[in-house]
Amino acid sequence: MQQINIIDAPKHVDEEVKIGVWLTDKRSSGKIAFLQLRDGTAFFQGVVVKNNVDETVFEQAKKLHQETSFYVTGTIHQDDRSHFGYEIEVSDIEIVGQSEDFPISPKEHGIEFLLDHRHLWLRSRRPYAIMRIRDQVIRSTYDFFHQKGFIKMDPPILTGTAPEGTTELFETNYFDTPAYLSQSGQLYEEAGALAYDRVYSFGPTFRAEKSKTRRHLTEFWMIEPEMAFMHQEESLAIQEQYIAYLVQKVLDNCQYELKLLDRDPEVLKPYTQTPYPRISYDEAIKMCQEGGIDIQWGDDFGAPDETYISDQFDKPVFILNYPKTIKPFYMKSHPTRDDVYICADLLAPEGYGEIIGGSEREVDYDYLKKNMEAQGLNLDDYGWYLDLRKYGSVPHAGFGLGLERVLTWICKLDHLRETIPFPRMINRLRP
Repeated sequence: MQQINIIDAPKHVDEEVKIGVWLTDKRSSGKIAFLQLRDGTAFFQGVVVKNNVDETVFEQAKKLHQETSFYVTGTIHQDDRSHFGYEIEVSDIEIVGQSEDFPISPKEHGIEFLLDHRHLWLRSRRPYAIMRIRDQVIRSTYDFFHQKGFIKMDPPILTGTAPEGTTELFETNYFDTPAYLSQSGQLYEEAGALAYDRVYSFGPTFRAEKSKTRRHLTEFWMIEPEMAFMHQEESLAIQEQYIAYLVQKVLDNCQYELKLLDRDPEVLKPYTQTPYPRISYDEAIKMCQEGGIDIQWGDDFGAPDETYISDQFDKPVFILNYPKTIKPFYMKSHPTRDDVYICADLLAPEGYGEIIGGSEREVDYDYLKKNMEAQGLNLDDYGWYLDLRKYGSVPHAGFGLGLERVLTWICKLDHLRETIPFPRMINRLRP
């Protein structure tokens, strides 16, 4: 007899198999016991018919407790009523590990209770589906950039400076020297681009923002590509191709998970088609003002503003060329305007806000140095970064994408905290 995973059930219809499972729920109806089973690859139902099994097996099935682990033996059948489409008619049960009083029952629980028990909540259908989609997006990220000729270059997590001159950093003692958990690998990726042409980083980043919004975590994962000999328009093309690729791969490989989340795949399909619309910051401000929003030129967009703008489009939308006063020092100045940078944010549809921020980078040594001095940065800390403009500087551009924000949008979730296995927020460091 072959031992399989639940996910492989479609290949074994009408065959007797053995599967290692956990019980998520059960109910009995007279002479039939219905067992809801999981094995980490999928969820499906086990049916135990009293007249078709030994009496001890049927009694055992009725007495199983939630999250008991066991081997189930039986025959796979098609079941069009379920999300998964298959079930197993059970002939035998072999207990592996008992479970008593599992704290997360099938009833409703508050979010704080579930987060306190995140190590156990991960076993449920919803976290399962989200983590599977997260895994798909991660694998697709590696595939996309490999196909585009990028190499992965890992920046340090401990740094001596902040890439954007912010004070919202986690500080630590590094052998009697102040050091900080990285909030971005971008500056190091720029060094990589000038060495290897196209590079990207994919790793954890940290922001000590005292924010409790549904769009913020203190620890999250960023994808940050940098590209030499590239201007902004070429970078925007790669950005939209990347997003379209991610969505398409989720549609190709995660239909079951989308069903578990009640996420309509038809809504996602238009997002696989590029190009995405582009509007200027000026146009976006005017759009908001005409929509009755109290906002002035020079203001940054808040969540309600971004939602209003994205609602005017049926795809993700780029907002181009933000004011210099609300963007970092390293962005390239616009060639015909003194008040804006050559940069762009990509807003996701359906009210999910910014998922990508990027720009062309300033390449002029003197201009960059002057800009850094004006913002009060210590040039001794950034001497190595200025060196990149002294020795063979070239046009280059890059962007950063927050993995959890993209997943929140693709999965249509209310909060980023569900998209990472163990979320870190201002009020949560455990489990």
